[in-house]
Amino acid sequence: METLEPKNSVIMEKPFQHITCGVCSKPYNDPRILPCLHSFCLQCLDHEIEKCGSQQMLQCPICEQNTSIPVGGASVLPQNLHLGFEVEVAGYLSKMTSNSDVACDQSAEGSSDPAVVFCCACHHFLCAFCLEHHKRNRIWSKHNMVGLDQEGARQLHTTMKPRDHYCSQPSHDGNKNFYCETCSLLVCLHCSTVTHKSHTVNEISRVAKIHQMEMAGALEEAKVVVTKLTGAINENNRMIEQVEISKRNAFLAINQAFETLQQTLEERKKTLLSELEAISLSKTTALTLQKEQFEKMVGDIGHYTDMASQILQTHTDHEIVALGGLIPTELQATLKRVQTISLTPNQHSYITASVQTDDLIRQLLKLGNIFDFYPPPSSCAWISTSVAKVGTRYAVKIQSKTSEGAEYPHGGVEVRGEMRSKTHNGAVVYGEAEDHRDGTYTITLTPQTAGPHQLLITMDGQHVQNSPNDLDVRPKRDYHILCNAQQVIQCNGPRCVAIHDNGDIYVGSGDGCIYVFYQTGQLKNTIGSRGSGDGQFVLPYGISIKGDVLYVADFGNHRVQKLTSSGKFLHKIGQQGSGHGQFNRPVAVIIDSNNKLIVSDYKNHRIQIFNENGGWLLTIDGNSSGNHSFQSPWGLALDPQGSIHVASWGSNTIKVFTKEGVYVRMYGDPNDPSGIAIDDEGYSIVSECGGNCLSIYDPEGNKIHTVGNLETPYGTALDPRDGSVFIANYGANTVLKYCV
Repeated sequence: METLEPKNSVIMEKPFQHITCGVCSKPYNDPRILPCLHSFCLQCLDHEIEKCGSQQMLQCPICEQNTSIPVGGASVLPQNLHLGFEVEVAGYLSKMTSNSDVACDQSAEGSSDPAVVFCCACHHFLCAFCLEHHKRNRIWSKHNMVGLDQEGARQLHTTMKPRDHYCSQPSHDGNKNFYCETCSLLVCLHCSTVTHKSHTVNEISRVAKIHQMEMAGALEEAKVVVTKLTGAINENNRMIEQVEISKRNAFLAINQAFETLQQTLEERKKTLLSELEAISLSKTTALTLQKEQFEKMVGDIGHYTDMASQILQTHTDHEIVALGGLIPTELQATLKRVQTISLTPNQHSYITASVQTDDLIRQLLKLGNIFDFYPPPSSCAWISTSVAKVGTRYAVKIQSKTSEGAEYPHGGVEVRGEMRSKTHNGAVVYGEAEDHRDGTYTITLTPQTAGPHQLLITMDGQHVQNSPNDLDVRPKRDYHILCNAQQVIQCNGPRCVAIHDNGDIYVGSGDGCIYVFYQTGQLKNTIGSRGSGDGQFVLPYGISIKGDVLYVADFGNHRVQKLTSSGKFLHKIGQQGSGHGQFNRPVAVIIDSNNKLIVSDYKNHRIQIFNENGGWLLTIDGNSSGNHSFQSPWGLALDPQGSIHVASWGSNTIKVFTKEGVYVRMYGDPNDPSGIAIDDEGYSIVSECGGNCLSIYDPEGNKIHTVGNLETPYGTALDPRDGSVFIANYGANTVLKYCV
């Protein structure tokens, strides 16, 4: 007979810590599982439920998730059979890994033979004798045995199978191989046909398969969700990194701002101290020079008085007479000089420093803000035109907005812009971004090639609203090619001309009406007639059109009229006079970006500015002196910066003022300038009535080209679509068009 030596000692680690109940800290006893998937002993859960009292919610002792207490208490909670099996295995392993002999489970009471193997099927420890008996049994001989050594302990988990689940009823000799879904219980065949006859009962293998499929599906779904969560975690990690970057940038910005502030304060301190030193030195020098003058006079007087005293004491009469009165004469002259000067100090001693810090300190205490709001790029809008020019800076303004559409007042977001050509192999121009720190940004790009482009604007790598967007880049205009008119429209005594966005040509004529022509030159409409009624005109000298609104400078009626683009009268401004809102021969009217009206008041020698409802706002008075003065203003135009250019007929110059009326500069020497138009690059086109020509000035005011052979040209206009130049050629009764 084969004999096996009992093991003496097995060194094991602690692989069964997970079988300890979180309440009693002991191995699980009939473990039950909560919906949160944490398991506890049945007895422990009963005790926890008792502590809940009248409350119907049980809080998990581990995760604190609340669970409704089921009717029937903890005993109706699902059994964690696998965990119970693990506890059983742990018990066997505990015996196998102890240093003590393990008693045989099959030997008679009082037997001292120690176990030498463990039967994984019967779940019994067997001594050598019982092992031999086991092997002789036809059924038992097939059971798996493991030795009570370290290797056996390792094999136990993979070899040992859970016990069969037998019905607790003594008369029911059978395994619980069925599952009552109505009662959520494992039952035997007998119970399924008697006690659970009317319930939904299925074979345990079928129910297990369904549950396995559900778990497999849940696992697949979980994989998808975990993938998304992993992506979200990665995004959070990216955001955490971005927070650190933002923090670092904000830190640098704060340090830089305060370093600049400190430098500015230090520079201002040096400036004040320098000014103090200069004033002190100036006063000291002046007083010292005056003192030296006084001292010299005292010395001179002393010299003469000393000489006079000595002469009186030592000289004879002949000697005194021989001097010829020299000393009295010089002394009197010196004394008279003293009388002609002020003996009061030429400088006062008062020097004080006025450094008002109270308001500055209050502002400094509120200086700066830290914000954690992020404007969503999809809500941020950008403003610009859909047309750009080769070689000309193209600006895009971005306004940050909240998700609700309100303007976001703070900067700090990374903004980028680029312009991609759709033709020239996708050539890209990158923009320069400027953060105005008030929620607005400006991106400046300079296109290099003409043709269709795509404009892309991003904030923190995400496209803003309407990005990408199409952009038409056109060749830069060359006014040197202006020579012969490409179109001639016949009209009686044209004084002025304006071009609608749709290409219609509006001409103020000597007939007392406004003619509207198609782009082809065919007459489309006639607005008004000669007279003083609403919608009538006496010499319409100036017209301006914006959208569906037409303004007319009614020269002979001393007023400005507002009409629709089709000619319906809406409103009128002014009457003859020199007060605010009155006119004496208005000759030009233009509209700025804020719908303000700017009017040339010809014989009052001034420019008046009104709001869109006709309310007077401001007067630029040409009767002033110096650079601000001008005589008989005629043509008006606005440059790209919004400054007002005045063609002064009486002064033969172009004067530039801000929209607030502050003088900026003057340029040109036109001969009786009557009309002026400025393109979007800042080039001025000036019609010279006295010179019978058209002069072109660059943005700096230098004349670059002249078109001659005109006949008393009056008004000038540009086509907003392509920049074509239109001239009201009064002397020839024509309107001329020059293509650029």
